[in-house]
Amino acid sequence: MFGLYLTHPQVAIDPETPVPRWGLSDIGRARAEAVARQPWIRRLGRIVSSDEAKAVETATILAHGAGIAVETVDGMHENDRSATGFLPPPEFERAADWFFAHPEASFRGWERAVDAQDRIVAAVKSVLARHDPAIPIAFVGHGGVGTLLRCHLAGLPIARDRDQPANGGGNIHTFRLPDLRPLAGWVAMEAWQLPDF
Repeated sequence: MFGLYLTHPQVAIDPETPVPRWGLSDIGRARAEAVARQPWIRRLGRIVSSDEAKAVETATILAHGAGIAVETVDGMHENDRSATGFLPPPEFERAADWFFAHPEASFRGWERAVDAQDRIVAAVKSVLARHDPAIPIAFVGHGGVGTLLRCHLAGLPIARDRDQPANGGGNIHTFRLPDLRPLAGWVAMEAWQLPDF
């Protein structure tokens, strides 16, 4: 069967609030609600989320459509950027470029890409070690660690050109269970379709 990794869509940016506590914007919420009405959503048997607010909000909307509960898992959060706090979008994009280009170094105190990759891979594999591979599962999280997971599953070096599209988030990459072989790269969640086996 399949697993998918879905990134939260657009967020309500608030420089005065720690990033992990940001929720979805109206656009992000509307996108998630539209996806929750897609026929494939009811194929999901589990939805596992990062414990950050925007991911939990996304997962909760999807779980309502799927008729199942949300599970949250430690270790699925976005790369730790608390050392710098909020960065305005142009500065953040430059920082993200650096983060992916120098995976074994820390950008101004950020968690290193290699460490964030080890963490997200361990979190996903820990869930899947206790999961029936015949049941489709969705992991709901973040673009940075989602890209690091995708690089690992594909056996590719960490690089930003493997990042999700610059569409505000809300993208999916898919892998086969139980062997974790990648089935598809990033696709906007509205356009995603069940994989062929």
